[in-house]
Amino acid sequence: MTLLSRRRFLTISAASAACPAIASPATAARWRGSALGAPASMQLAGLTDTQARPVFAAVEAEVTRLEDIFSLYRPKSQLSRLNRDGFLMQPAPELLSLFSLCTVLHQNSGGAFDPTIQPLWAALINGDDATTARKSIGWDKVTVNNDVIRLPYPGQSALTLNGVAQGAITDRIAALLRSKGLQDVLVDMGEVVALGQTHNGRDWQVGLAGAEGQITKRISLRDRAVATSDAGNLMLTDAHGHILNPTGHTLARRVLSVSANSAALADGLSTALCALSDGDIPSVLNSFQDARLEMKV
Repeated sequence: MTLLSRRRFLTISAASAACPAIASPATAARWRGSALGAPASMQLAGLTDTQARPVFAAVEAEVTRLEDIFSLYRPKSQLSRLNRDGFLMQPAPELLSLFSLCTVLHQNSGGAFDPTIQPLWAALINGDDATTARKSIGWDKVTVNNDVIRLPYPGQSALTLNGVAQGAITDRIAALLRSKGLQDVLVDMGEVVALGQTHNGRDWQVGLAGAEGQITKRISLRDRAVATSDAGNLMLTDAHGHILNPTGHTLARRVLSVSANSAALADGLSTALCALSDGDIPSVLNSFQDARLEMKV
């Protein structure tokens, strides 16, 4: 059972293509370390420790590489350099792909999903003038080309991908494991990708946690992803949850889980829906035929 929360952690369970789906997890190679700044563990069924070692190393390297693109907290990441300089030359294909998804989410959520909200975050955390910060918000003002990305107000504009990058990294780690011959994969990085099935041939079982961290609902997943967002989780301040509406409207405490064909989409949608009224949620979901609202509490 997987308990979803907004904590950053990595848990991987997988079986190799050469290992029958009913293989016992007792035969698995295991690794413990850290990833995304938190404790991490991996379990690979059907592989010896020697066979699994290069897979573990590849996952560690890929997480590091992706954080060097998406992280808001690594000073030399592509996102940090973009925020610092107001432009980024030769952006990584992964960043361009994620920006394309951000545009789709922004357009179909009526602007509720907006990565340019970072200055408002900073103003609220530092006690600065939020009115001034809101003037720099507007995803449609960001210029994105294959060779350069430009922010509209250098020195004032800034982006955060915290509402979608964790899902994107989860997708890429799952794809990496598949490319290594691991056919039955569960990757949990706060967002979950479930590929194939469990060692006993059943769908993966995922527990969705509500506001108090208690499992509220259980769902079955196979070749699908799910993400959970908590609009009222007071992560950085005593007065503001970690999800903000670009208009500045205060959000009611709610926890939403969305499943979709990718963790990036599920992650972005769960974030966007937390910033919308209940009446607006159905029309946004209808724009994404594969997405489903799994829980709202």
